[in-house]
Amino acid sequence: MTGRGDREIEALEERLGHVFADRGLIGRALTHPSALSTGRNAADGYQRLEFLGDRVLGLTVADMLYRAFPGAEEGELAQRFNHLVRRETCAAVAIDLGLDRAMRVGAGEAQAGGRRKSAILGDVCEAVLAALYLEAGLERVRPLVETHWGPRMRAFARPVRDAKTMLQEWAQGRGLPTPAYLEIGRSGPDHAPVFQVTVKLDGIAPGEGTGRSKREAEQNAAAVILKREGLASEEDLGA
Repeated sequence: MTGRGDREIEALEERLGHVFADRGLIGRALTHPSALSTGRNAADGYQRLEFLGDRVLGLTVADMLYRAFPGAEEGELAQRFNHLVRRETCAAVAIDLGLDRAMRVGAGEAQAGGRRKSAILGDVCEAVLAALYLEAGLERVRPLVETHWGPRMRAFARPVRDAKTMLQEWAQGRGLPTPAYLEIGRSGPDHAPVFQVTVKLDGIAPGEGTGRSKREAEQNAAAVILKREGLASEEDLGA
């Protein structure tokens, strides 16, 4: 007899275009730590796979951008990349794939709205990509990324501005020293740290930003000053 969980996985496999030979692999990718019974190893959940999936997604998206925008400079590619791999985008793709229905969460987490939390959805999305990569390789991941991240890449058509470059050019135009960036904090697990950075500029209140890399945190810190001082809008920054 086929249970609800099996039916959800079968429906997910249809959406992914791949039937898993190792059902345990996709099962782990869909399992939040809250769903693990006492004494179960944390490796039975999605966290290890999410670590790998983050890198699989990053490589695949970077390759897609590199090919799609042959004339784009590194700064523009980086901004587009950050938009596509950010938690909110991964969470939106997770909803498209129906991962909110297929993933396994504990009763308490479910009651707390875990199936709609961007952080959980984004992590599960990356874990599923890792499972697909481990069983079928990058060549099977690429079409899935093109299908779900490609339209988002093409819809992000407005000019993208590099916040750090904009702030530096503005400072130089007024004879000010180059903005100084300083890491002031770091949180999260070792495999997925969150950096906190402040940027200082003479005569201007500092700006603070966070990100999953130092570069992303620096960009966000620069964007804080640009928006606060009326030097750039969300649209200018591609946010």
